[in-house]
Amino acid sequence: MGFTRKSIYELLPAYYRSKDIEQGSPLEALIGIIADKAIDLENNIAQLYDNWFIETCEDWVVPYIGDLLGVQNFTPITKSSAISQRAYIANTLAYRRRKGIAPAVEQLANDIAGWRAHVVEFFQLLATTQYLNHIRLDHTVTPDIRSMNKLDLINSAFDSIAHSADVRHISNGRGKYNIPNIGLFIWRIQSYKIVLGDAGTASCVLNPAPNAFCFTFSPLGYDLQLFNNPESENIITHISEEINLPVALRRQALVDELETRRQALVDETPVKYTYFDNTFEVAEKPETKKHPVFEIFPNDSDEPVPPEEIFICNMEQCCTPPNSITYQQLQKDGSFKSVSKKITVAADPVTGKFMFCDLTITKARASYSYGFNGDIGSGTYNRQKSLSDLFQNKESLNIAVSITWQKAVSRLSIQADFHTIQEALDEWYNLPTGQTGVLCIMDNCTYDEELTVLMKEENKLLIIAAGWSNKTVTGMISADGLQPVISSNIIVNSSINNNVDFETKTGGQLTLNGLLIQGSIKISEGNLTALNISNCTLVPGNSSIEAGDDTTSPASNQWLQINIQKSICGPINLFDAEIESLVIEDSVIDNQNDWAILSVNVPLQLSGTTVLGKIHSKTVTAENCIFNELLVIERKQTGCIRFSYVPVQSETPRQFHCQPDLEKNTQANQNYSEEQISKWLIPSYTSTQYGHHGYVQLSNECPVQITAGADDGAEMGVFNFLKQPQRKTNLLTALNEYLRLGLEAGLFYVT
Repeated sequence: MGFTRKSIYELLPAYYRSKDIEQGSPLEALIGIIADKAIDLENNIAQLYDNWFIETCEDWVVPYIGDLLGVQNFTPITKSSAISQRAYIANTLAYRRRKGIAPAVEQLANDIAGWRAHVVEFFQLLATTQYLNHIRLDHTVTPDIRSMNKLDLINSAFDSIAHSADVRHISNGRGKYNIPNIGLFIWRIQSYKIVLGDAGTASCVLNPAPNAFCFTFSPLGYDLQLFNNPESENIITHISEEINLPVALRRQALVDELETRRQALVDETPVKYTYFDNTFEVAEKPETKKHPVFEIFPNDSDEPVPPEEIFICNMEQCCTPPNSITYQQLQKDGSFKSVSKKITVAADPVTGKFMFCDLTITKARASYSYGFNGDIGSGTYNRQKSLSDLFQNKESLNIAVSITWQKAVSRLSIQADFHTIQEALDEWYNLPTGQTGVLCIMDNCTYDEELTVLMKEENKLLIIAAGWSNKTVTGMISADGLQPVISSNIIVNSSINNNVDFETKTGGQLTLNGLLIQGSIKISEGNLTALNISNCTLVPGNSSIEAGDDTTSPASNQWLQINIQKSICGPINLFDAEIESLVIEDSVIDNQNDWAILSVNVPLQLSGTTVLGKIHSKTVTAENCIFNELLVIERKQTGCIRFSYVPVQSETPRQFHCQPDLEKNTQANQNYSEEQISKWLIPSYTSTQYGHHGYVQLSNECPVQITAGADDGAEMGVFNFLKQPQRKTNLLTALNEYLRLGLEAGLFYVT
């Protein structure tokens, strides 16, 4: 019925309403209370109907619907929004109708574990003597050496070459090619899309010209493996292809498509595009436009280089692209005519570099996708939940509800109030004390400006990578799809007046969210009470957080709380500063072979964090963490470290279920010395190089005592929140129900 307070009150006769106004509207207040309860009752009745359907029911109803369908129970995964029993139960009937077919197993992996997958029936790839009455011409024992793309896929998930039999079990990952074997290839790395990001520059080993620019897709100038932005499959019976998965882009696949495209343009014949398709699925609906796997924009152009003008090559040492490529066009008389097709830029999806034929081009932008293991650090993933925490759960990050100042910065959007961040901060400086401000950075550009952030008493400022979902409404912000870069230092509190009272907890509070910071954050002398860093990256090797350097007053920043959540950060150097606390959750602190955290006078709290480097702190409380190097804690009688990896010879408070000490006690009566256990029970990673898509991801060879050693059975370290062991267990449990009789499945992690 759509009752509201106003609509119910207006049901009263006008006479009573006028009398009520004369007496201060007590009747309206009473009706308002009754109306609230009536609205709650109406909503509850409407929800009872919605609870009949898995798509619209409340979360508490989901297990009951699953029980009616006889769905097997599996371990609930609470911290990941990508995994829900709801999708698994909703598709249960579809699974059962298609039990035993490969696409159903792929969908099962996506619904239960949140992993994109490709299923391979290995018995179809066995090298066998064929029955002469049923010859399969597409299944030859010897490979076609002219098909470079097929050769490039050997030993991958999309290998189509025949193999000899392998009789080992597939369940332990050793065997593959046998009659009962089904392989489930898993992509744990996710793909994140950047739109119109500023390109970085890199030096060329083979410099073709003195002033030539070799660009990188990474705004930091790093090598960057590009990834496919997967297209969703519309039907459950479709077997996945590379375009449907977050695969690392291959040179050969792109070469074949672009060569075919150019030849088709010469022949004036249609061709089906895969990676560089920019057509519309539905006419006059821009949101349904398909996007190429990457686009390159020279200078400040709004139009990307056409795909047919892109030359794919290996650019590990840089290469100058040819100005044109010649193709042969078949004429009506059977002869051939040479036709040249223009080349504008050379690109390499493996190293993430590109170079223009026109060497006078000095800057560029690009749209592309990169890969990473999870939603931490700066990134184009949806950060709306972190934003809700900032505005709704004020106590955790000290952000007030009432916003008195909101502005936007963008170099590209006409809706922005400023084109540089410092211009906005200058206006912020002039506001009186007690203000709450929000500054949104609304693009993926690089801002090369050293920022000075003045925090007056009781002021609260949020600098966030976000756009306005509704600029006319205060606080209506959309934190999705953005990763702006700040390439210089951020100096906090540097201009604060000298008359500040250090003894009172009235200082400012600064929050950063969604930013990629190439410089350092330097907290100068003053009275800052909170520095909150969430979903940010302070580039390891370039950036750091510093406080307490050259402090003249011991009371400076004594109330400061530094909170770091879901972030990647370089070293934290607090020197002799006596700040209130340093709290780190679900983050990476990286300063390998040196001090990652130096906080000799500061209490340290860590949860779900990986630290690559040494720690020297006053006290420590930690759980589900990985400490790669030595810990030196001053006060060992307080604090505790739980369910973490702690290197031997570290000076720490009491430990509970920590490795390798726990394993040493477990193996006490066996034939393994403590030294032997310490040598093999260590964390191993896919990569410890920032910028690599497998950065701090625990490798497949990492001991299970670490990959499943957290308090809830998940992995230790920063990716504890992904609950990878629980996902695997749930998937293996469900596979038994949906595999054909006699078949055995094995999981293979591609990334």
